[in-house]
Formats: sequence, C-alpha cells, structure tokens
Amino acid sequence: MKKVLLLLANGFEAYEASVFTDVLDWNMEEGDGSTKLITCGLREKLICTGHLTVIPELLISQIDVTEFDALAIPGGYESMGFYEDAYSDNFLSTIQKFNKAGKIIAAICVGALPVGKSKVLCGRQGTTYHLNNGYRQQQLASFGVNVVNQPIVLDDNIITSSSPATALDVAFKLLEMLTSLDNTRHIKHLMGF
Repeated sequence: MKKVLLLLANGFEAYEASVFTDVLDWNMEEGDGSTKLITCGLREKLICTGHLTVIPELLISQIDVTEFDALAIPGGYESMGFYEDAYSDNFLSTIQKFNKAGKIIAAICVGALPVGKSKVLCGRQGTTYHLNNGYRQQQLASFGVNVVNQPIVLDDNIITSSSPATALDVAFKLLEMLTSLDNTRHIKHLMGF
C-alpha cells in the first residue's frame, strides 16, 4: 500500500485538496487499489476556502514519515491564514523530513511556497502561482529556487505547479509516480478525461 500524507494548512484551497482525495480514491476503487490518503494538519479543526470545516485524521505531531510514500500540499489563501500554518516550523520540518527520506512531494499553486521556504528546493527548479505580476514566483525565487514559468515542474522527487488549473494534472502525476502510467491512464479514462 502506498500512503500519501495530505498536509493541510489552515486556509487551504478546498479544490486543490480534493483533487488528491478524488484521484487517489478512484485508484483505490477502480485502479490498482494501492494508494491510501491520510489527512494531516497542525490543528484539530481547519477552516478551508468556502469556510468549510475539516477535521484531519492526524495532527502533525503524530506523523511518522517512514510510514508514508508521498506528501501532498495544496495551496491556500493568505487572507485565511494559510501562511501562518504553512510557514510554521512544524510544517517546514515535515517537508524537510519527506525530502530527506527521498519521498515524493507534490505541491499545487502556492503550496510550493512552503516547499521553497523549507529550503528543499534551493538550487532546484520549481514554479508557483504565476499571475499578479509574478509576485508569488518572485517569492519562490527568494528562497533560492530556479523558477520555471511552466504549468507543472518536476525536479527529481518534487512536483510544483503554477495555478489551481493544474491541480488535477498534479494529482495524476503523483498517481503515476506511485503506481504506473498505464494505471493512471486507466483512472483518467474512467474519470472521463
């Protein structure tokens, strides 16, 4: 069983988290059945976009990185406190531990910013939200990341992306890296893509 930790900061984008839950659940039901997703946060209750309340299965203090094969990080809204959680020592330390163990890290949109701030992308390629005069890309570059203006950037074990529009593609890329291209094509077909 391939286990994915969905690391959620308060103010995360519901859509960006849901692509991971949906694609990996389709794989469990209709694919090779090899992926399991576990939600995690710094708090017992998180408020995401749309003011939905989410109760993560684990608190960040309960994580054992050795039990997981990948880390998934959706972006979020600054106005809802996303960066307060995403830039916290515990959040950044978790990213560092996954990278040090050679695990896959998949970040959507501004979910790439804590990955950059954790220094695991320093000197490597990545991308993040590209609109608003490239403000978020400049932030990512300030963390030592070689910013590539592409929808999705894969640098070894780390996937980053430029907007919510790329979310499903990131989830499918993660599934492909965890399983196979054929299995991912099968799931995409069944989901109507």
